[in-house]
Amino acid sequence: MHSDIKKLFSLENRVAIITGGAGFLGMQYADTLSKAGAHVVLFDIKDEHTIQGLAKKITDAHGVEALGIRVDITDADAVEKAVTEVKDKFGTVDILINNAAMNPAVGDKHADKLFAPYEQYPIELWRKEVEVNLTGAQICTQAAAPIMMKQRNGVIINKGSEIAVATYDHRAYGEGSGKFKSAAYITTKTSLLGLTRSWASYLAPYGVRVNMFCPVGMQTPAHDKEFVKRYASLNMFGRMAQPGEYNGTMLFLCSDASSFMTGANLIVDGGKTAW
Repeated sequence: MHSDIKKLFSLENRVAIITGGAGFLGMQYADTLSKAGAHVVLFDIKDEHTIQGLAKKITDAHGVEALGIRVDITDADAVEKAVTEVKDKFGTVDILINNAAMNPAVGDKHADKLFAPYEQYPIELWRKEVEVNLTGAQICTQAAAPIMMKQRNGVIINKGSEIAVATYDHRAYGEGSGKFKSAAYITTKTSLLGLTRSWASYLAPYGVRVNMFCPVGMQTPAHDKEFVKRYASLNMFGRMAQPGEYNGTMLFLCSDASSFMTGANLIVDGGKTAW
């Protein structure tokens, strides 16, 4: 590969914060960005021992120092403290990926209320989803943006969903299942698009780019075979996204390969929303 192309996608010595970094998708992004040379920082609400252990695995695997910090992204003071810790440790914050969200897996016995019929959906869960999925992204952006503004460079990516532009097809759960994708989840992902465009306009004079990434669901071993079959039938490829398939998109958005891109919504959904 030509050196110019390698440089275009290189994240060498850049510092990337990933919220929900210890999760299924967060760890995939962290691994990819680390391979590209970035120091990745995992923000997550899991226990500190687990988060730091995952960060160590990344460091050991790729030789680029990673960091794990337990932080509740709905707590503005805690986020400010964590971002300051990152700045003190690495000297900068170059990338923020707002990835954290309340999004229970199908079949999760502890999350039945999150799939409840809309007229029965607990308002306390609605408020919690808004806090985590939307307000959390705003809090993290408010904490990281001043650093990027001062250095006149940076990238912020809001992880959305295809349901930001087309609502969820509940038939994926099966006829008569009684399960429905939370209206709060759909609403917050749609609202993230407005947040993305607002910050993109505000930060453009400082050379900071803000984009949104909207994927469809990724298959995991926990998914029921019948669910996978139904869900897969809703896109042009007739399958769910597989682990690793979004890594190239995230690298593109974080790197100089997307240097003239801001305020955009990049949909990667196997053609689902084009049908």
